[in-house]
Order: sequence, then C-alpha cells, then structure tokens
Amino acid sequence: MPKLQVRLSPADRLVVVLAYDGLCTFEFGVAVEIFGLPRPEMGADWYRFAVAALDPGPMQAEGGVRFLVDGGLDLLDQAGTIVVPGWRGAEIPVPEALVSALRAAAARGARILSICSGVFVLAAAGLLDGRRATTHWRHAEALAIRHPGIRFTPDVLYVDEGAILTSAGSAAGIDLCLHLVRRDFGPVAANRVARRLVVPPHRDGGQTQIVMGAVPSLHEAARIGPLLDAMRADPAGAWPVAHLAARAGMSSRTLLRRFSAATGTTPARWLLELRLARARDLLEQADHPLQAVAEAAGFTTAAALRQQFRRRFAVTPSAYRESCLGRSRGP
Repeated sequence: MPKLQVRLSPADRLVVVLAYDGLCTFEFGVAVEIFGLPRPEMGADWYRFAVAALDPGPMQAEGGVRFLVDGGLDLLDQAGTIVVPGWRGAEIPVPEALVSALRAAAARGARILSICSGVFVLAAAGLLDGRRATTHWRHAEALAIRHPGIRFTPDVLYVDEGAILTSAGSAAGIDLCLHLVRRDFGPVAANRVARRLVVPPHRDGGQTQIVMGAVPSLHEAARIGPLLDAMRADPAGAWPVAHLAARAGMSSRTLLRRFSAATGTTPARWLLELRLARARDLLEQADHPLQAVAEAAGFTTAAALRQQFRRRFAVTPSAYRESCLGRSRGP
C-alpha cells in the first residue's frame, strides 16, 4: 500500500469530537467512523482521535446509550480539527464555556466542522457571521431567524469556508468528513475510506434533489427510473429531450416537468453531472489520454471536458489526475 502524502502537520492531526448529554448518535457515529477507527492501511500519519465532554458526570446519547469520554473541553485546546455532531435543538442555549472554547480554537487556527444541527453551536459562537453555511432543510428557517448574519446556502450537501465547515442533514456529514479527508490526504485516501464505508466518495447534487426527488411516486419511478438507468449505462450517448420523452411515452414539456420532480434538475444538467462523475472516475483509475477520457465520458473534445471539469471542481482534469495517480503510485 503506497504511503500517503500528508498535508497536515503532526499537531493538526488530532480530531476532537464534542460529546454532550443528549448526544446525536448518528452524527457522532459518522465522525467516529471516518476519523476514529484504526486504519493501519493509511500508515502512521493518519488522524488521532479523542472525545471531549461538554457536561460533567455520566452522559446519555439518543437511543439510551451511556458513554465515556477522553476528557473535557480542555481537549479542544489541543485539537487541529473539532467536530460538533449535531446539537440538542435549535432553541437550546449553547453554554458559554463551549462558546469560549470554540472561539479560542478558531482564533488559533483550528478547523471546526458541524454536522446537521451542530450549526447552531457554531452560530452561537459567532463563527458563522458573514460566512456561507448550511444545515438540514428543516432547520433553515430557525437558523435564519436566530442568526440573520449567516449567508445560508440551501441545496448543498456541505459548505467549506476554509477553517469553518458545515454539513446539511445527518448523512451529509459523511460527505463533509470525506471531503476533509480529501483535503488532508488526497482523493485516493478519501476513496479508500469511502470504499470501506460502502458509500460513494463524492455525491453530486443538493438537498432539493436528495430530499424531494430521491423517492418519486410509483408512477414517476416507473417512467423516469428507466430513463435514468439508461443514461447511467451510456453517459456518452446522445440524450436529447425529444428522445427521452419518446422513450417515456410523454410530451417533451411533460418529460421536463416530471424529470425535474424526480431529480430536482433538468435532463441536460443531470447528464452533465453524470458525465463529469464518469470522467472523474476514469482520471482516478489510470493515465488515459485526456481526449480518450473526454470521449468515454461523453464530451466531444478534451477542451470541452477541461472547461466543464474546471468549472465544476475548481481544478483541471490533468491536475486532478496527477493528484490521484501521484498518490496511488507513491514512493
């Protein structure tokens, strides 16, 4: 197994997850699964992990689980990364001790992540004022009312503001944590962790697509589902709206309306994301010529792929391939 090219200093590899009475069990488990499990295949430079207690005495998580921790809020003073896995509720005040600890951590350069309702903790500490942030769609109105200085960003899985990162719903915490692994260790490392989790290393789309379009009605699933399967099987194929409508047995206008209801986007945009995902997979796997990657993914030229790839991922295909294959080959 190749050695990882680590982008973190030893002092920044300690990930500390906040624990509190009433802990959100799933969100906490996400942080443990990605940062806290032993991963000998990643080498000695992988993350270190600890759990910091907000409350004194025995604590209980949602579901009735009682748990022990590694220390108190003083652990936040040592952390390179702090994860806030949800919170007790939008209306529940955040203790001043936690607010002070998070402000001090941010001031010294620690990275602070929130999963789902954990955004209210970061907001209470003033860490999101003037920044973009997201949370579960059910909390959006409460967040806007309580913290109008935040630039709430809907319809995304996570927001990366550098040292401050926020995720949408609970499962989007997986996407955010994998994103951080990708930042710290590169895409190959993130792919390995995702493979062990049996999840995609990068999900495209936002909350509108996932929440409102993931489970269409049986009627829509029977007509739109086969179209999506066909497009996935042949992303390089030509898929004009008229052809899709004919296959589904409906007019073009009806097809556009029902496609949007099922996926949250247009056929053209959905196909573009599919082709970009295919191109990304090919770039990660082998050193194919860029023109061959473009044609296999459904782009007519390498230039077209380069333009769309850079617009979507803020990196050129060649640079992305080098970051993947350079780490996969390793020393």
